[in-house]
Amino acid sequence: MIERRAFAELGGADHGWLKAKHHFSFADYYDPARMSHGALRVWNDDEIAPGTGFPPHGHANMEIITYVREGAISHKDNLGNSGRTEAGDVQVMSAGSGIRHSEYNHEAGRTRIFQIWIEPDQRGGEPTWGAKPFPKAEREGNFAVLASGLPADSGALRIRANARVLGVTLKAGQSAEYALGTQRRAYLVPAVGAVEANGVRIDTRDGAAIEDVEVLKVTALSDAEVVLVDVA
Repeated sequence: MIERRAFAELGGADHGWLKAKHHFSFADYYDPARMSHGALRVWNDDEIAPGTGFPPHGHANMEIITYVREGAISHKDNLGNSGRTEAGDVQVMSAGSGIRHSEYNHEAGRTRIFQIWIEPDQRGGEPTWGAKPFPKAEREGNFAVLASGLPADSGALRIRANARVLGVTLKAGQSAEYALGTQRRAYLVPAVGAVEANGVRIDTRDGAAIEDVEVLKVTALSDAEVVLVDVA
């Protein structure tokens, strides 16, 4: 089953400095039918104005993955971690027992991100943060694992969940397959372009909630950049 969730129908908010769309219930947007998808709890599509951002605030017991689509995001936390993550790259914060951090757009133009929250397998633990570049050329035509809690995914950023975050870039007409399995769920969003997922059209920034699918075949209808989350 693949349920398309059109971008225009998503919940959201416009705070001036922040324009956000929510694939799942978040903050003032509440839809009891869209609370989560397995362990995937949040997928926010955020546009952050230059010179603005999220001031210091706290999180606990959540795996927070930030996929930067345009511009860059600068992170700083109370553990002494700091870094700047650019478009195409990924950062991961395991909030664990608790962490305070800020996220700012210090760039001259807008920054656009996907922020993905996955519930951890266990509560607590030492909070951590990390970031890594993932060149788009190295994931053309094949799903690359960007963040994972599965032991086999040694090259990915680590999360504390039975889950994976993957990315693929496709030229128009090109396809990539992913062996999901009927016991797992996935959520797919094209950051750029339009695709067909097992024959279902998914346009730019639409969501696709996927379950009971053995193999997922994604075909680009135009040049596309796709993010996929695989969860239990």
